This record gives sequence, C-alpha cells and structure tokens, in this order.
Amino acid sequence: MSDDTPGPGQASVPAGLVTAVVNMVHTGPVLLGAYTIAELTAVDAIVDFLEARPSDEELAEAVRSLAARELLLAGSGEQVQVRGDLGIAVAFQQRARRVLDARTTGTEAGEPWRILLLPQPERICLMVRIDALGVHQIGLYELGAAVDILVDWLPRGRPADPDPGTGPGADALLSGAERAALLTLTEYTAEGSAEIAGASTDLVLARRSGRLHLLTREGSGAALEPKPVAGKDEIRDRLVRLLT
Repeated sequence: MSDDTPGPGQASVPAGLVTAVVNMVHTGPVLLGAYTIAELTAVDAIVDFLEARPSDEELAEAVRSLAARELLLAGSGEQVQVRGDLGIAVAFQQRARRVLDARTTGTEAGEPWRILLLPQPERICLMVRIDALGVHQIGLYELGAAVDILVDWLPRGRPADPDPGTGPGADALLSGAERAALLTLTEYTAEGSAEIAGASTDLVLARRSGRLHLLTREGSGAALEPKPVAGKDEIRDRLVRLLT
C-alpha cells in the first residue's frame, strides 16, 4: 500500500504522516506508548503476532477506552481513524513485510520476555517490547539502535565449540540453558489487514555453563544446526543482515 492510502480493512492515516515520523526517528527514538493486547486487537495492530485473542468483552472495553481517549474514531464506510501515537504504530505496522520475533527464558523482573522488530524501508524499526503482564511498549528506532537494544537483551557468554560431536544436542542444550532465546524472522504478505506468513529463519542462542551456543534453522522443517559465534558484534551483524 502507499504511505497514506488505506487498503481494505486498514486504518486510514493522515497524508504525510509516515514521512514526518521517519524524519523524527532519524533524530532520535520516537516512543509510542504502552497498550494492552485488547487495545491492539481493537485497532488490528500486530494481531497475527499476539499470543491469544481477547474475549469480546475485553475488546468492547478496549474500544470504549480508546474512544474515550480520542484515539479511535469512526471513518467513512468500514474504515476507522486511529489517532495519536497508536495511529503511528498502526501505520508503520501496516507497512512492514517481515518481523523478527525474539523470545527469551531466564528473564528477571522488569525485563521484557518478548521483543518484536518490524523493519521499514528507511532503515528504521518498529519495536514492541512485551512484559510478563502483557503490556506492549511500542517505539520507533533507527535500525542500528533497535538491534543494539535487542543484542544487549540476548544471552551472553564465552563462545562455545560449534562442533556437534563435542557439545550437547539441541534438546539437551535448551533444557539445561541458564538463559536461552529463540529468534524467528518471518517474511509475510498482507491481504487487507491479515498477514500471510511466508519463509522463516530461526536462530537460537543459549548460555549453558557460561558458554554461548548458536544454532540456526532455515525453514520450518529443517533441523537446528550449531554454528560458530565470535561474540556480540558477530551476532549484531547477523541480525542486521536478516532485517535488511
């Protein structure tokens, strides 16, 4: 779709919004607030990446809450206008055609357990950080800054031997890990407001006995394969390549 013209089932956005916000992001992060799953579902934002669909009662309450805050207005026909920071989040989510979904175990209080990165053509990312209470913190960052935040959150350790004959198998590695993260990059297309998943790539990072293991998988039917990992910079470069 174009930046400013909504397709079927999509929220309308003001003319010039995307260009103005992209320029702002290149001067620093643009934080777009925190929302519940019900509020995001009510405006059809990142719905296909959420854990579960809220009940009808929760959705009705979310619509009333958004309308009371003047973040949701009825538009022409079946369209709606999503205003404010939430409208910006919806506009950039609709433009994305790939998502990096990162989930980790072994988190501490105050940390997100899941992070979504939705890259944009202008080398910026929509980032969604999800905590244990289901609060979704949303912001726009330059690509490099978003990847830095993600890498700092991932497991760390001394590089492990990638030889599959000298280390634990994938199942044993994950079950015995002090902290582990699964990162899945999915390409997708859109039909109206629905995202249709396509090809995917998985990365697994696991810290076991102080050593960091990296496993990769190309396609859903393939097995996880151990790979060498040189350290934080190598992981960062790998993620940048995936996102671009």
